[in-house]
Amino acid sequence: SYKMAGTARHDSEMADKARRLLDKTDDPVEKLRLQCLARGSSGIKGLGRCFRIMDDDRNKSLDYQEFKKGIRDYGLDLEPEDARKMFETIDRDGSGTIDFDEFLVKLRPPLSKSRKSLIQKAFRKLDRTGDGQITVEDLHGVYDARHHPKYQNGDWTEDQVFLKFLESFDTPGDPDGVVTYEEFYNYYIGVSASIDNDIYFDVMMRKAWKL
Repeated sequence: SYKMAGTARHDSEMADKARRLLDKTDDPVEKLRLQCLARGSSGIKGLGRCFRIMDDDRNKSLDYQEFKKGIRDYGLDLEPEDARKMFETIDRDGSGTIDFDEFLVKLRPPLSKSRKSLIQKAFRKLDRTGDGQITVEDLHGVYDARHHPKYQNGDWTEDQVFLKFLESFDTPGDPDGVVTYEEFYNYYIGVSASIDNDIYFDVMMRKAWKL
């Protein structure tokens, strides 16, 4: 798929780095984070989706059994005592359940102020209508479809190129053609994790979005 320049390469670099670090950590939350990152930039989003599917009573919280099952369904291999430790680390108040939005926030690698503001700038630029979400109509005039090979050979219309483009930021497996700030931010959390150097991140964002 035609994504932002270099995303696929970042993904494989990040995955390699995460795998290397996995052997070095004993922190259960860090282990889970690295296992997600080893799947590329949508790894954390993918785990979130697994939890959403499992949250049968839609109360946005998980008990230990649900948590364990979600991790298993997502295909992460964790020792039972690691899973237990992880759950207890997140369940600070010992209530026996964890709020999974809060959990996903804890799972994200920390982001520097400068990176955060670049992500915000890019989002604001793309959200031309200013309604807090990016849709196909926002992308007219901001994102150039003409370089896309499928547009050039007449397979896709401009709008189809835009939709495909939005899909890379959308919630995996459940794209609705609308990208919220949360989704955009989550995507870049993944990309950011693969880039150690702030200056490089800065250059990449400015080039990609002509900021």
